[in-house]
Amino acid sequence: MTDKFCYMLMRINIDCNGCYRKVRRALLDMRELETHLIEKKECRVSVCGRFIPQDVAIKIRKKTNRRVEILDIQELSSNNSNTNDEENQDQQQTPLITSWNNLISYPNQVETTCMHV
Repeated sequence: MTDKFCYMLMRINIDCNGCYRKVRRALLDMRELETHLIEKKECRVSVCGRFIPQDVAIKIRKKTNRRVEILDIQELSSNNSNTNDEENQDQQQTPLITSWNNLISYPNQVETTCMHV
């Protein structure tokens, strides 16, 4: 476990529902991951949590027998600060996720959005 909150974007070839279930089950079995998003059509998997990115990729590779390609890794430091520092961090905080249909999410913020198709 690390002190940094990580976001990692991976490319995993997901051909069918069986492959999707393998990847999903592997992600759910990992305790260090807090959230995950599987984009089946784009063959992308995004995970967030406190982990070492290379270790997570290796575990997914071993459990699913699928090739895992790391596309992006973002690391954010932990928020173990005083209240004065938290006020300064709110102003200078960088977004975690900016690519999911222009949805911007910050580590201390929980949002729900509905999209009509």
